[in-house]
Amino acid sequence: MLKKADVLRGTLDLMILRTLELAPMHSYGIAQRIEQITGGAFEVSPGSFFPALYRLEQKGWVRGEWGESENGRRARFYALTKAGRKRLDVELENWESVQLAIQKVLRTST
Repeated sequence: MLKKADVLRGTLDLMILRTLELAPMHSYGIAQRIEQITGGAFEVSPGSFFPALYRLEQKGWVRGEWGESENGRRARFYALTKAGRKRLDVELENWESVQLAIQKVLRTST
């Protein structure tokens, strides 16, 4: 079983954008989906999650609208914008570069 870890700086935006790629979701649903996909490996605290979500909205990469959740409560639903889809592509490309660089370091023998 994986130990819970903090999300690396910069990867939370990527995970939020990727989660919203398929369908709009409310904030709790986004956080729950990230935890589900990672098998609970990442613990995203509200203190990190909400500022990231608001930052993405301010940059125009996600759009938030009020609606009704599955349980009948008022909730803010977020959707990926056209600019957000473009940013997701950039973030995925950057992630691939970082991942390859880290792999090179880890494969280097001392």
